[in-house]
Amino acid sequence: MSYLFPTYARWDVTIKEAKGSWVTDENDKKYLDFISGIAVCNLGHANENVTAAVADQLTKYWHMSNLFHQPIQEEVAKLLVDSTEGDAVFFCNSGAEANEAAIKLARKHTGKTKIVTFLQSFHGRTFATMSATGQEKIQQGFGPLLETFQYLPYNDSNSLDELKDDVAAIMLEVVQGEGGVVPAQQEFLQKVTETCKRIGALLIIDEVQTGIGRTGKPFGYQHYEISPDIITSAKGLGSGLPVGAMIGKQSLIDTFGAGSHGSTFGGNPIAMAAAKATLTQIFEENFLKEVEEKSNYLLGKLNTVIGAHALVKEIRGKGLLLGIECKEQVGDIINQLREKQLLVLPAGPNVVRLLPPLTVSYDEIDLAIETIAGVFSTIEQSVGAQ
Repeated sequence: MSYLFPTYARWDVTIKEAKGSWVTDENDKKYLDFISGIAVCNLGHANENVTAAVADQLTKYWHMSNLFHQPIQEEVAKLLVDSTEGDAVFFCNSGAEANEAAIKLARKHTGKTKIVTFLQSFHGRTFATMSATGQEKIQQGFGPLLETFQYLPYNDSNSLDELKDDVAAIMLEVVQGEGGVVPAQQEFLQKVTETCKRIGALLIIDEVQTGIGRTGKPFGYQHYEISPDIITSAKGLGSGLPVGAMIGKQSLIDTFGAGSHGSTFGGNPIAMAAAKATLTQIFEENFLKEVEEKSNYLLGKLNTVIGAHALVKEIRGKGLLLGIECKEQVGDIINQLREKQLLVLPAGPNVVRLLPPLTVSYDEIDLAIETIAGVFSTIEQSVGAQ
């Protein structure tokens, strides 16, 4: 009997330790981890710099109310501001909370209530962020959603023409992660920014999965010529410690004055120590250059080796957020890869999602490709024999 609510379809694997790109289960079986805690452990497991920073903070203090000044919050906020279009940061504990703050800020600043998001998006599971999510399966069973969200087709520039000046913000991911690893098209994002200007709406970019170096830049939107008003971040921000952030432009600062929003644990010094060590390493120019080089290598291998398989429909993504769209549902494929000691995720019913640590080695990439190719060949042979 479990004392937990069964909200997760858990695999029959119990991890006892993890280091770098590898995790070990209770039976001492090792797995190559191309999940990274769902784009969380961007520096791999148990990164030494993050471990040392957290251990040092633990000897000082663990928690203070946000009524007190905490210099480490300012240090982490500066790292984020210096690497984005933003000017100020609100700290929270998760991506859903960061998106919730963004929605509140946009509505309060504009005085309008409608938020436009996109089909197949994912923004969280609070009532507001669930309502913002353009996927019915996330929303089923919870009764009426918040009525102030409108969903448009992703990458459909023409659909933006219908929008009027009653919109507070347009909110999107530059790569839809949960929605199938679908990158935004340049012309679509340009049309989004033009539309925001035309109707007086803010542009919110949800970087919970695409941020913190995952795409080879500090944030995914920086691959495109756009300047968001609000950026949200979490996942990779704390290397596994719970931390989220909403980053906004100068013009929005006064809207979030004292008492307008808050979080008991937001900006917790332990999480801030992890975030500072994480950002200091990932935002270094040479580190991001290596991520880009590894991405090109992995994508090249996927296209030449995996793309040749009859099972594959398309390979797509950005940086080290990549997807293999298959011609059948991928549940069994993912199970077989796990049996071969490679951990990957689905992104919708037909896409295998790859999220290796940004510190992954070329040898580990080669091993993953070999494992995927082997499983695909086995499945194709079994189908051919039927």
